[in-house]
Amino acid sequence: MIDRIAVDPDIHFGKPCVMGTRITVQNVLELVAEGLSFLEITQDYYPELAAEDVQACLHYAIALVAAEDIQLVPASA
Repeated sequence: MIDRIAVDPDIHFGKPCVMGTRITVQNVLELVAEGLSFLEITQDYYPELAAEDVQACLHYAIALVAAEDIQLVPASA
């Protein structure tokens, strides 16, 4: 699924985009965060995308969070 996402330094300064488009993962995720359905996103905003592309954006974001290395600082007493 994540193979639908591409990172190209010549497109949007290397921000991840849906493969074959200039639509950033961030733009798609912002629409999802606003509560839009996959159908609304693909019909009203990005008709060149399929629902699988929107889902790939979500999977990409999940993979980034899963790979994130978190450094916790102990609270001082």
